Amino acid sequence: MPVFDIQPACQPELDPDFLPAALWTRAYREAAQASDATTEAAIWLEGQAFEPAGTLTLLTKAKHAALTERHVERWVKFLLWQRGAHTVTLEGHESLANALQTHYSAAGTRAFDQAFFGNKLFSQPLRFTSTRTQEGQAPTTGEALGRHLKGCRIGFDLGGSDRKAAAVIDGKVVFSEEIPWDPYFQKDPQYHLDGIRDSLRRAASHLPQVDAIGGSAAGVYVNNEVRAGSLFRGIPEDLFDKHVRQIFHHVMAEEGWAEKPWKVVNDGEVTALAASMALQANAVLGISMGTSLAAGYVDPHGNIKPWLNELAFAPIDYRPEAPIDEWSGDHGCGVQYFSQQGVARLVPLAGIDLPADMPFPEQLVEVQKLMEAGDERAAKIYQTIGVCFGYAIAHYHDFYDFEHLLILGRVTSGAGGECILDEAKKVLETEFPELAERTAMHTPSEQDKRHGQAIAAASLAPLP
Repeated sequence: MPVFDIQPACQPELDPDFLPAALWTRAYREAAQASDATTEAAIWLEGQAFEPAGTLTLLTKAKHAALTERHVERWVKFLLWQRGAHTVTLEGHESLANALQTHYSAAGTRAFDQAFFGNKLFSQPLRFTSTRTQEGQAPTTGEALGRHLKGCRIGFDLGGSDRKAAAVIDGKVVFSEEIPWDPYFQKDPQYHLDGIRDSLRRAASHLPQVDAIGGSAAGVYVNNEVRAGSLFRGIPEDLFDKHVRQIFHHVMAEEGWAEKPWKVVNDGEVTALAASMALQANAVLGISMGTSLAAGYVDPHGNIKPWLNELAFAPIDYRPEAPIDEWSGDHGCGVQYFSQQGVARLVPLAGIDLPADMPFPEQLVEVQKLMEAGDERAAKIYQTIGVCFGYAIAHYHDFYDFEHLLILGRVTSGAGGECILDEAKKVLETEFPELAERTAMHTPSEQDKRHGQAIAAASLAPLP
């Protein structure tokens, strides 16, 4: 496949072959603008809604066929994990639709995506077509999620390395607690059930009564039902359907809260909601670099759209030999760059000797200690993450309309987090000055770190 001659102005020290999606896309667009042989491809997504997802200008000459297929496949991959869909229409482009269907088949390179969007999320095969069979709708407006503070509330968040819960009375946190756990590869769903129940009971013991419950966790939740989630990745499919899909309904019924207002959503949505509440602003993209990469979005109207925002699986590095995500099997996805796993990937490249079997959270702690001590090897890790993140921010702008970017999560703590932000800003100022001017970056205050997410989660469910 012919490639563009792309020379990033900013280099990640430990990952010099990094090929930013934003620069690759810009090169393709410039080639299309200079060409006299282009066509337009309108993309439609059908999932929880049927809506347009933008139009791509494509090169049509035969010598550009591989580049065009690469461009469309990576773009659609991002859209799928941003919004979710069971049918993707490339209007009028049958050959491209067929090529994508081959990639996203049970035997194709994107078999993981086919299984996720087909079996898990929408219970029908992921399909690609060139013919739009129904009238499109206006883009989904979303809903005004959360911001309900009245009453005695529980807010909880289930992460990959800890579970948090808080008791909130009229918007004031009266109790909060963070308990380590290790849910990823537990095969018995009782482990998850016991942990969730324990955290909720601890919070409830600090309230005179429970008026509402709100929670967040990594994954996809529809009507408080678990459709898919990394927290439950170790549980066999038959046990998942029997014990996990309705796990929150079971807990609420057992505790006598089934008739109370309660809601569980993706953790990224609560991240963005917390940022919007703290900043008192809309058009917010929230990025959390923790056990994985979580994202959430509050649109310019202050609403949360019914999107997945699972940017852990969205590609940001376009080199064919980019790092592979061991779960999805794809190259260059965000989780390999902006998470504890991403830090661990860079540890040996930085020349830091840690046991290969040391858990990712512990590796992060060691790197943070080295960074605080002024170790140049640790500084190179954070410089690398920051440069890659700067280019990723530019790529995110192609898919989200945002003015405020909130960055949080354990990877961004301390001096390392400051380095990440500084390097990301340098990338935007150097390569994308127009985006640098309209992107305000924020990190949460200590108060927001401790309580912002809990208050936002607790505020999800309105009282009758």
